Amino acid sequence: MANIISDETIEYVGILAKLELNEEEKEQAKKDMGAMLDYIDKLNELDTTGVEPMSHVFPVTNVFREDVVTNGDGSEATLSNAPSMKDSGFKVPKTIG
Repeated sequence: MANIISDETIEYVGILAKLELNEEEKEQAKKDMGAMLDYIDKLNELDTTGVEPMSHVFPVTNVFREDVVTNGDGSEATLSNAPSMKDSGFKVPKTIG
């Protein structure tokens, strides 16, 4: 089943994709799109009875977890070598006058 792609379709897809195609590239794109649609038609011939649709390749369960700090933030160790501190942070010279 050969899918025929019109020149108008190629022009429209080119506009959507922001592509400027010359005539040779348009002809190649028509062939490529036709081949893709033929492949999809071939896949549609498969018997998928009893095959459960899936939204992801890997089995996905609850991917969320509680947002719990388990190792601390290390701020005490980080600030232990600071030359000066202010409000649990580094105190630095003013840079804007």
